[in-house]
Amino acid sequence: MKLHDLKNTFERSARKRVGRGDGSGTGKTSGRGGKGDSARNGFAYRGYFEGGQIPFFRRLPKRGFNNPNHREFSVVNVGLLEQAFAAGDEVDLAALRAKGLVGKKVRDGLKILGDGELTKALTVKAEKFSGSAKAKIEAAGGKPVVV
Repeated sequence: MKLHDLKNTFERSARKRVGRGDGSGTGKTSGRGGKGDSARNGFAYRGYFEGGQIPFFRRLPKRGFNNPNHREFSVVNVGLLEQAFAAGDEVDLAALRAKGLVGKKVRDGLKILGDGELTKALTVKAEKFSGSAKAKIEAAGGKPVVV
């Protein structure tokens, strides 16, 4: 195969040559209309520009706020601990990650919730426990340890 045997299978449209005289159809203002921002180089409308009308996001009232001290916990129910761990095991964030019960996203800690039943004695280390989770872990003979 030689260079002259190669054929381009993807058809490309020719570049629009603007500013080549009035007779070309794209002369004088080069298809940009009259003066103003839109005639200038590098101009782009903002995605939410509505032709000068008050934009939608400004027509809506402000509501709520973002609390800078908000903490987000990875949550696990005691029912999952029952399935995933053997009696006497130590449960913490690393152990839960290893078993795939908690995602890899770094959150502000671990919270144990009380959904499900627990019959095994486990030592559970977490930042927070719900009241029912704490009661179920202690009733099964385990220890809830607040880290």
